[in-house]
Amino acid sequence: MKNKIYDSYDAAVADIPDGSTVMFPGFGGVGSPEHLISALHRQGAKQLTGISNGTGGGGGGGGASGVGALIEARQMKKMICAFTAPTHPSRTTPFIDQYNADEIDAELVPQGTLAERMRAAGAGIGAFYTPTSVGTELAEGKEHREINGRLHVLEYPLPADYAFIRAYRADTFGNLQFRLTQRNFNPVMATAATITIVEVEDGIVPVGEIDPDSIHVPGIYVDRMILIQDDHS
Repeated sequence: MKNKIYDSYDAAVADIPDGSTVMFPGFGGVGSPEHLISALHRQGAKQLTGISNGTGGGGGGGGASGVGALIEARQMKKMICAFTAPTHPSRTTPFIDQYNADEIDAELVPQGTLAERMRAAGAGIGAFYTPTSVGTELAEGKEHREINGRLHVLEYPLPADYAFIRAYRADTFGNLQFRLTQRNFNPVMATAATITIVEVEDGIVPVGEIDPDSIHVPGIYVDRMILIQDDHS
């Protein structure tokens, strides 16, 4: 069995080239792979496309967090996400500053559509119809079809080259167990990328120690793992 366990975050992201598309899950806290994001920041790959729920926090002299740190470092050329605006109108973020200066591109995708496009990529689904966004700018130029008397738009899968994942526990094959906000985008992102890289909180245990009913992503989707040694969240 291939050894998927890496000794450092830096080694796990060392070969990510410029121009890659990378998925970043989480609403912060235990759901966000902060260590892997920091390693990519140190690694310095540029012209990246990010797929995420939002564009990260911080800025304003206090330092950015999450994918916002990569945006602040000007490593991102585009963000595909459900939310681009800051959580408070009076606050700015590195993304907003760069977007207003035409230094970064953005594709806004409704949150449910974003999740389903990633799920479709992992499941091998060629495309799907959804009523979400009909009648808005987000549906312009897309194929429309009436289904059961309701207009739908055609959406396509959203794959990535890499997915950064945060899991609660894993076994040596890469079977993953999540907890709390890790259950949002982590499962679908883990299946939608060519290479899935996981930071693991509680431990990497022998195969068979995780109850099969508690495995949320099969190890066939996981390529690299590293056990978190310096985090208590």
